[in-house]
Amino acid sequence: MNSYKKHGYGALLGFLTLALIASCSSQKDTLANRKLQNLSARYNLIYNSNVLLEEYLEGVNQSRIDNFSSFLPLYYAPAIADATTAGSKIKELDLIDQKARTIIAEKNYSNYIDDAYILLGKTNFLQGKYYNATAYFDYVAKAYQKDHNVYLNALNWKARSFIELDDLENAAKILDTIKIELDSVKREKSEPLATLAQFNIIKENDKQAIDYLELALKAGPSSLNRIRWTYTLAQLYENEKEYAKSKAAYQKVEKSNAPFDMYFNAKLSKIRIAEMLDGKNFDRKLQLTRMLKDDKNVDFKDQIYYEIAEDYYAADQYSKAEEYYNLSVKNSTVNQTQKALSYLKIADLNFKHYSDYVTAKLYYDSTALTLPKTHPLYESIANKAQNLAYLQQRYETISLQDTLQKIALLPANDRAVALNNYFSAMAPSVASTSTDPNGTSTGNAGRANVNYQNQTGGTFYFANSNAVSRGFNEFKKRWGNRKLAPNWRQSVKSSQDQQDALSAAADNGPGSLPTNPDAATPNNAPQDANKVTSYLDSIPLSPAQLEKSNQKIIDAYLDMGSFYQQVLHDKSEAIKTYQLLLKRFPNNNKLDMIYYSLYLAYQGNDNAKSNEYKNLVLSKYPNSVYAKTIIDPNFSSKQNELEATLNREYESLFKKLQEKEFKAVIADANNVSQRFPGNSMESQYDYLKAIAIGRTEHVDQLITAFKQITEKYQNDRLIKPLVDEHLLYINAHLGEFKKRKIALVDYDTNEIPFAENKTRIRLNEPIIANLLDPTGKKTYTPTQTVAPKPVEEKPVQKPVVEPKPEVKPVPKEVKKDTVITRKPVVEPKKDSVIVPQPVKKDSVIIPPVTKKDTIVTPIAVTKPADTVAKPIVAPPVKETLFNPASSTTYYYVVAVNSAALNVSTSRFGIGQFNRGNYAGTNLRHQLRELNDDQLIIVGDFNSVGDVKQYVESIKPQLGKIMKIPAANYVTFAISKENLEKITNRNTLERYIRYISSNEL
Repeated sequence: MNSYKKHGYGALLGFLTLALIASCSSQKDTLANRKLQNLSARYNLIYNSNVLLEEYLEGVNQSRIDNFSSFLPLYYAPAIADATTAGSKIKELDLIDQKARTIIAEKNYSNYIDDAYILLGKTNFLQGKYYNATAYFDYVAKAYQKDHNVYLNALNWKARSFIELDDLENAAKILDTIKIELDSVKREKSEPLATLAQFNIIKENDKQAIDYLELALKAGPSSLNRIRWTYTLAQLYENEKEYAKSKAAYQKVEKSNAPFDMYFNAKLSKIRIAEMLDGKNFDRKLQLTRMLKDDKNVDFKDQIYYEIAEDYYAADQYSKAEEYYNLSVKNSTVNQTQKALSYLKIADLNFKHYSDYVTAKLYYDSTALTLPKTHPLYESIANKAQNLAYLQQRYETISLQDTLQKIALLPANDRAVALNNYFSAMAPSVASTSTDPNGTSTGNAGRANVNYQNQTGGTFYFANSNAVSRGFNEFKKRWGNRKLAPNWRQSVKSSQDQQDALSAAADNGPGSLPTNPDAATPNNAPQDANKVTSYLDSIPLSPAQLEKSNQKIIDAYLDMGSFYQQVLHDKSEAIKTYQLLLKRFPNNNKLDMIYYSLYLAYQGNDNAKSNEYKNLVLSKYPNSVYAKTIIDPNFSSKQNELEATLNREYESLFKKLQEKEFKAVIADANNVSQRFPGNSMESQYDYLKAIAIGRTEHVDQLITAFKQITEKYQNDRLIKPLVDEHLLYINAHLGEFKKRKIALVDYDTNEIPFAENKTRIRLNEPIIANLLDPTGKKTYTPTQTVAPKPVEEKPVQKPVVEPKPEVKPVPKEVKKDTVITRKPVVEPKKDSVIVPQPVKKDSVIIPPVTKKDTIVTPIAVTKPADTVAKPIVAPPVKETLFNPASSTTYYYVVAVNSAALNVSTSRFGIGQFNRGNYAGTNLRHQLRELNDDQLIIVGDFNSVGDVKQYVESIKPQLGKIMKIPAANYVTFAISKENLEKITNRNTLERYIRYISSNEL
């Protein structure tokens, strides 16, 4: 009987087990199946997923570095995922994703499908995949709208996703719905309220943010969020000058279990607030000094010194403030943002209070190099540093030319040594630094979204913030929440322990780091012999060379004066610069401009002086642009409009000449002369008219037209030399020309203007005044070249020429100037001083200190004593594509930054210049079209000296030659080998950056 019952119970148990397995495995909507799915989904999947999520977020919050100078973000959000990071896997989030998908696929009759989709949205959110996250949260919001808690949760995360996508308009609409929905739930309100507070912080509605954050703290947040939100609330109170509430909130954070950096900053902020509340009765410096003596604050000394410096700065004790800012930089060990802010304060001191713009530029450079690119101030600081680079370059030009002039007075054997000493004194110390290469800036209206963090990803452990956070989390589980420090196993460290650690770190053995990260790196590299040799050729030994050197100094002073006056709005410095220029060069060729600038600078401050310079302009230079501007303040704008009109008319006239509408050319040229008598382009119009006359009349009329040009425009450097060449040729063949009915017969049809060959290089603009010999055979003038045969894959092909006549020697004098010949524009666009292309001369040179055995006497710049922290000098970026190797062929290039602009007239002007000033040198110009740019290429030059001489010659005429705005082109010299590497805009810009700080 017992045996029978035992077997019966066993059979029944087996049957029930099979039934249970069958019910679990089938996807039937039965009561038992729903209960089993709910049980396994809740406790096996959802619970474990939430545990993993909390651990991950705790690890992230413990490992990320907060910027306490801005409002702390109320929730974590990484940077938007890009192509390099979207595919990276994070272990915890990947496990959560798998569990959520298991619920959706296998537990579809459970009550946790909404939780699964929310988890999928969160995993995408925490990886920066905000578009994916928005889709998941949107689905939940639509599918579960009747469940108010689920609906509110989905809307909250959807709003956060839109905020991180910088779509504040859609975020605002969702948040309006959240405000309404909050009344329908009793619990879980803290997170939506925090999102509302974060949104208002970004929109700078601080009072509204305080209201929402206070409600969020009352709604029962997690312990971690409570501490963080309390700190942010304290910051908001302080910003709204509610100091009593701010102090109380900081005190709550200080007494809580906050991370040490938050604890320290709360304590530091409480001292600042206490001073505001107690006034003179509170000794803030004493409290801060006590904090310096606390061993636990060794990594935070930079912030303490910074706060002490701020006190001195507020009291207008600028020298003491700078001393403590320097101490802050020196003691900065881990906080790069704080180090950058200290550099910024020193830069502002030099800029605003010392008017030492060169030193200010160095410190702005240091700030931009040190400050993370995600910081809201980064872009404005970088722009300011770039603007001041323009000023420093002029100081360097003056110093260099003064030095070269003094070296010219030395015996020939001593000049190389003096130059070598000069360059040794000018060599900057370079300290390495690190910046965030992946930083981005936001374009929100209002505050920047401080939630952006460095994107996770990368295979190297310490480059992957998620990997570091996981490791930190595991460390914390085993060892507890310990501050990063040497001898971390000890709970209390003595000062001697720290001193021992510092002593050990000071060992300069192999692989050791310098004690001071800002210490100058010894420069043991030998001097560049080629550089000294090239500058030896630039020493002004002759009167003509001395005059050119002086002109460079004059131009540099003028640029500096204009910069002070128009960009920095510093009239006093502008006046000092102009007066120094007048003292050094009282009879220079820019007196009309200087007097006019002084007239403007003195206006409002010293009207007597202003009227004095005004009268000097009107009496000595009555026909100048400046006198006309004084008489008619709208003269400048009218002149710009006139210039644009003349360029349009010239292009129209040139096109008619190409289309052989010669009578229309003559009529239109006469019409322009009548409408705009004495205009700046009159000689160019008369030249086109003379060519049209030569194509329709006898040679006598052509000679008359040419002679009228030579007599009328005797000082013209563009058209007159060209016409002189034409007259010489005509007179040499006058008998043959007399036999023609029309002076200039048609030219070779193979030389159609700007014909394009297979190499995509447009060759040989025809000389409009192409002269054929009366027999009909082609006769090339000494100023014309022969069209080369097309060759494949060569950017510039040397022409095959007829035996040429004797070539006028080209001076071999090499001028040590940059080959970038853009016309400097002082009025910047968008805080940029150099307007056409983003080309900045990155080299930064500390004002030179005269060394032994050198005669260098650079411009003295007043500067406060600084013996603690020096600005970082950015090392030049190493360019791997281009190189300074010597070549046998060089070119001069005009790079036009638009493929849509018509450069025909500009090329024609270059041809005029070449034929008039470089007759017999076989120079030709060609057009190469890139996808986005056009290159006008002039060559061939056989040496660096030849191309630099050409640069100096054409530079004054570019304004007349180029019929497009100066903002649309940049010029440079280049070797044949480097030219072949320019194939698109990217390589073009790379070369422009390269040549701005390197030798040709």
